[in-house]
Amino acid sequence: MRGDERNSSLQLEGWALILGASSGFGAATALELARHGMNIVGVHLDRRATLPNAERVQADIRALGREALFFNVNAADEQRRREVVREVAARTQDRDQPRVRVLLHSLAFGTLRPYIPNHETGATDIIGKSHMEMTCDVMGHSLVYWVQELDAAGLLGRGSRIFAMTSAGGHRVMPFYGAVSAAKAALESHIRQLAYELAPRGITANAICAGVTDTPALRKIPGHEEMMTLARQRNPSRRLTTPEDVAQAIALLSHPMSAWITGNVLRCDGGEDIAG
Repeated sequence: MRGDERNSSLQLEGWALILGASSGFGAATALELARHGMNIVGVHLDRRATLPNAERVQADIRALGREALFFNVNAADEQRRREVVREVAARTQDRDQPRVRVLLHSLAFGTLRPYIPNHETGATDIIGKSHMEMTCDVMGHSLVYWVQELDAAGLLGRGSRIFAMTSAGGHRVMPFYGAVSAAKAALESHIRQLAYELAPRGITANAICAGVTDTPALRKIPGHEEMMTLARQRNPSRRLTTPEDVAQAIALLSHPMSAWITGNVLRCDGGEDIAG
């Protein structure tokens, strides 16, 4: 869908904090929310080769007339998280509450290794404790820590929306995906608990389960080409999900009229999962 075809009446305001803002779902959502009126705080971890992606997203946000405050840091690092939150609090101290209207957790950094060695396939480099803990911390538990930090700083309030990107791997088995699958299952559980505890304060929390999407994260998964081929065949629309599909759904769910939708795993896949 072209930018001029989007619903121009969907007007949002305030700041969105995007974890994983330089590519994939995070970048697309940052741009979509900016199109509808939101300023963007982006957290990303990029080295020199991929840093232009983050710079391009920032430039596009500013071209839309919105503010872009980006941090190239490890989102799972406790000290860095506190520094980002302090900077956001300082930047928004003269704004009305809630100062962070949208939080999107879209971190894709984990270990793709089997649990048990398979000598027939040559997959003998199995996952270890440090890999498992890192994967679950970055892709699952860090959501809770960011919400706690934002809440303690007074940045969340009635009308705030919390989103976390999950996948079919949270309820299906895929080769090499065990640790990531565990992280996604934990992420969905965290969303339910946050939704329960924050509902009395008018803050919602939902997980978004995208269909197979051609992103940098997907291309790191062994066998991703076959995954994409099968997804195209299975999807009723005969195409993959795009980051923009997901970004538009998140924009809709960020509207005040979505206040009663919370605690869910919401599929944004064009019917891919039900047809599988």
